[in-house]
Amino acid sequence: MTQHFPTRQLRFFLTAPSPCPYLPERFERKVFAHLPLSDGASVNDSLTQVGFRRSQNIAYRPACESCTACVSARLPAADYVFSRSERKVLGRNEDLERHLVEAEATMEQFDLLRRYLTARHADGGMAEMTWPDYVAMVEDTAVRTHLIEYRRQSRDGGPGDLIACALVDLMSDGLSLVYSFYDPAMSRRSLGSYVILDHVIQACLTNLPYVYLGYWVRGSEKMDYKARFSPIELLRPEGWTLIAARDLKDLGERP
Repeated sequence: MTQHFPTRQLRFFLTAPSPCPYLPERFERKVFAHLPLSDGASVNDSLTQVGFRRSQNIAYRPACESCTACVSARLPAADYVFSRSERKVLGRNEDLERHLVEAEATMEQFDLLRRYLTARHADGGMAEMTWPDYVAMVEDTAVRTHLIEYRRQSRDGGPGDLIACALVDLMSDGLSLVYSFYDPAMSRRSLGSYVILDHVIQACLTNLPYVYLGYWVRGSEKMDYKARFSPIELLRPEGWTLIAARDLKDLGERP
């Protein structure tokens, strides 16, 4: 099938059913398209705004036949009000240094990713990621993307220890968190939440309306954490809808 976008015509493809990585005893299918090299950034913007995610030069979204549990989520940066617990997370990490770097893979980042995957996602699809796989994930793209490195302050003036990292797309209307990882030994810092909250702050500072989080999947231990952030907008059939945290339990498909 084809769909027309302002920049060019895209051709979409549908994957065969495969076991769902989020919900047991279910199967997933995805619709995907190759992002063009010439205007990949604008096409990626358009697709992200209608519920797609990016992986290297592929844009995809769920197209499951009997399940609608995956729902695109984004945070409205300007209207976001940090809760008491979120302010504590920001306070626990105020000693970290934030560095925006080019989308170029380093072995230091990869070592951190391996520790993260081994501790948190040993049975996931990325568990066997190799160095060339990581390089491709970071560098194989034509969109506006960068890395954010979070480091502890160094006493000798050099770069401190890398404890968290995020691959982020810069869009016309926000920041899209493609993938983030962190030191699993530092659970007290709540680094996963901190990375998201820090990007809400950065979106506000740069006058970008949204932080795109990817898919909220109710009932999935891996993806349900996104429901903790409020206010949040979910992509419903009628469009992006602002949802209060207390109403999330009434939405989506019950697993």
